[in-house]
Order: sequence, then structure tokens, then C-alpha cells
Amino acid sequence: MQKDSDIVAARFFGYGSLVNRATHDYPGAEPARLTGWRRVWVHTPMRPVAFLSVEPAAGVTIAGVVADVPGGDWAALDAREFAYARHPVVAVAGAGDVPAQVYAVPVGQPPSDRHPILLSYLDAVVQGFLREYGPAGAADFFATTAGWNAPVLDDRAAPRYPRAQTLSPADRAAVDTALAGLGVRLVRPA
Repeated sequence: MQKDSDIVAARFFGYGSLVNRATHDYPGAEPARLTGWRRVWVHTPMRPVAFLSVEPAAGVTIAGVVADVPGGDWAALDAREFAYARHPVVAVAGAGDVPAQVYAVPVGQPPSDRHPILLSYLDAVVQGFLREYGPAGAADFFATTAGWNAPVLDDRAAPRYPRAQTLSPADRAAVDTALAGLGVRLVRPA
């Protein structure tokens, strides 16, 4: 088995908004899993709101997608993921082990009232999981993500997330039901 530190890959493992293919045009996207990491909501001074990151977590497997970075040109994706650092990993997709890079925030803080999660961002993420994995995959997303004690800013009426998506009524209900089940506190924009 190849060690993560030996990997040089021109593929990424997306675990949040990159799961939603409508938010990017990277080719070769396919469902994949990554073991030894979990999703977590974080805030960093580099961004005004909280967003997803990953951190090492023994025994945890998360779903996502792997996709190609054409020509190994990471500039555009690095710009999109500017608050993150890339880490070599081995994901598992249909063809087996896939050398990839995963983006993780080097130093993050928990979300807060001043730095909430954007509902428009969360909607895009969950829509991606629903499309790739169905309702069970969306439920798994919520179960394998830490930090749900964070406030969620309901910006659906005027989305602040630059790659916001329009959700079907069923997708919207899936997000709302999951958040209610987790006891997440929704806050209104000022």
C-alpha cells in the first residue's frame, strides 16, 4: 500500500462544495471515500464565515468525490480554496486506490455568531451529496461532520455563497429536516 507522503497526484478529493459538480467543471469526477479524516466546520481569519475543512480522525471514513486537475495545474483550484493547504492522501473510488490531494485548513477556530455557516453554502454541499449518494449519503454527510453547534445564517433569500445553487423543494426539505434534527440554531441576516 502506498503511503500518503509518497503521493504526487493531479486529482483532488472533494468533501464539501466540490462534491456538487454544479459548482465546478473539473473532469473525471467520481464518487470516492477517504479513511482517516472527518469533516469539521471551522473559521479562519482569511474568510468572514465558517466553512468545511477536514482533520485526521482514526476510524472515520467520509464520502466525497475525486476529480482530475487537468495538466496538474492547481492554480485555479488553489485560488478557490485559498484558506486551505493541500495534503496528499489515498482515496478509494471505483477503480480502487486513487492518489489525490485533499484541502484542509491549517489552523481553524470553531464557528461563532460573528462567523456563522452560510445556509447557501450548506445547501450547495448537501445538494451534491444528494446527487452523488442519495438521501443515505446526505445523512452520512451530517453524521460524519463535526461542529453542528455552530450557528447557521439563513441567507437563502439573498445567497452570500458565490456558487450558491437552487434547490428543489425535496432537497431543501432534506437540509431543513437534518438541521432541525441536529438542533442547529438558524440566525437571520442583520
